[in-house]
Formats: sequence, C-alpha cells, structure tokens
Amino acid sequence: MGRTDATYLKDIDGMHFIMPFLLPNRCDNQAYFTFQIDLTKLNEYVKKKNESNPDYKYNLFQCVVTAVLKIITLRSKLSIFIHDKRMYKRNEVSAAFTVKQEFKDDGGEVLCFIHSKPEWNIDDVHDELRRQLLKLKDRTYKDESSGFMDKFNALPKFISRPLLDLVCWLEKVNLIPKALIETDPYHSSVVLANLGSIGLPDGYHHLTNWGTTSMFIVIGKSGRMPFYENDKVVFRDGVKLGMTIDERIADGYYFSKSIKMLQLILEEPELLERPLNEKLSDELWERINMK
Repeated sequence: MGRTDATYLKDIDGMHFIMPFLLPNRCDNQAYFTFQIDLTKLNEYVKKKNESNPDYKYNLFQCVVTAVLKIITLRSKLSIFIHDKRMYKRNEVSAAFTVKQEFKDDGGEVLCFIHSKPEWNIDDVHDELRRQLLKLKDRTYKDESSGFMDKFNALPKFISRPLLDLVCWLEKVNLIPKALIETDPYHSSVVLANLGSIGLPDGYHHLTNWGTTSMFIVIGKSGRMPFYENDKVVFRDGVKLGMTIDERIADGYYFSKSIKMLQLILEEPELLERPLNEKLSDELWERINMK
C-alpha cells in the first residue's frame, strides 16, 4: 500500500534492495555511536541569546534539536526508513521527545512532536518548543497517542489484545489511521532523549520494529570533559551524545560525515541561525573532512 508520509524508493542498488529481506528487523540492525561536543562557544552563544530575557530561555536541548534537524535536512539518506522490507524517504523532517510534566516518581509524561520546515532556524525551533511545552502547564493535558493507549488499557484484556494485534497489522500494511500515529514518536525522523536534564550521563536507546524511526539520539549531562589540543589534554565544558541508527539506510562513511557535521554545527553555533536547508560552505566541508 502507498504511504502519505514518504516516497517509495524504487531506484536503489541491489545490496539495499536485498538487505531488508536478509535483515528484516530494525532492532537487529542497530549501530551505536558516541561523540563529544565542545560547548565553549555554544555556552556563550546561549548566554548571548538569553540577554534579552525571553520568557522561555534558550538552552542546550534546543540547540541540539536544531542541529539534528539541520543534518537530516541536508543529509538526505538520514531521512530514509525501511518498512515491510521496502525503503522509503520521508516527505518531511520531524523530531519527537518525551517530556516529564513533574520531576516526581509519579509525574506524568507527554509526547512532543515537531514538524520542521526547511526555512526554520534556532528561533523557529525555540518558538515551536515553547508553544508545545506551554500545554504542559495543564496537568490534565494528554497527547493523542497517550490518550489512545489509555483507552486501550481501560478495555478488558480479552478485547484490547486482539484489537492491538489488529493495530500492529494495520501499521505494517500502511492502513493505520493517520490520527493514531501523528504524535507517535516512533513515526518521526529522530527521537531525542535529554538524560542530562535528569542528571544522567550519555547512553543509548534502542530502536523499535514498530513505526519508522531510523535514529535515536541521547543527550547526556554536560560538564567539564577532556579534549585533545596540540597533543595535550585540556578540560573544557562539553557534552556527550549517544546515537543509535538503523545501519541499513546508509554506510559508515555517510554516518561519519553526518556526525562530524553535527559536531561542527554545535561547535560553531552561529550556524544555528541559518535556515535548516542552507548548505554548508566549501570551507566548512574542508573542516569536516579534517575532523
């Protein structure tokens, strides 16, 4: 069946056509990467952005979200996903994450979903996050996906279980109603988890066979970290990111260039001011190639 959120890729090489048949499950094809970001310039950048005292402050998370959206926009293979042994390219770049309404053991969680536009920059991402997070002031707010899950959970199990089996089958054959997955994080380009906000270091998150998400990025706790400079170790403010990605969508060289681009954007934060779809200059690409 056709999809409304992506385009089926017919013109692919033989290896990428065969691979989904040999390795059909996304969770069996997870590749893991850890990389460290120097926050020296980014911290100054965020401080400067907040000098005007906006009611919703700029922060590291917004910068990472913007940088990730930019690399997915510019690196088209990062928008690929495999579903039912077919390769698709998304029609938009999106990001999703879970937000804790209260930092308590029994505090509720809601899902946030960002549908980016090519002309966006850090200010647009900041404003969209502010718009969505304002909903959290209402403790009774529940996103559509969470509300859907609660309705199923309220049914007797002999009814909900076969219905959920049906939903999973409908999702597999692209017949699931759009309203059921519009806020489902596992139907986004990337899912982010800000573990640093709860005091945890970097780590990894698994992918899921449900849905279409090919990438998951975990942001660890920022702090003083060692960096190499002129064969010496220096300590600077930094943060580690952990990436989990479906290795079937591209090769290691492509992932390497994409990660180095993400590092460069976060270490040269003025690039966050530029539109997501604005290509990097030849000079910046030379710096990426030297990393």
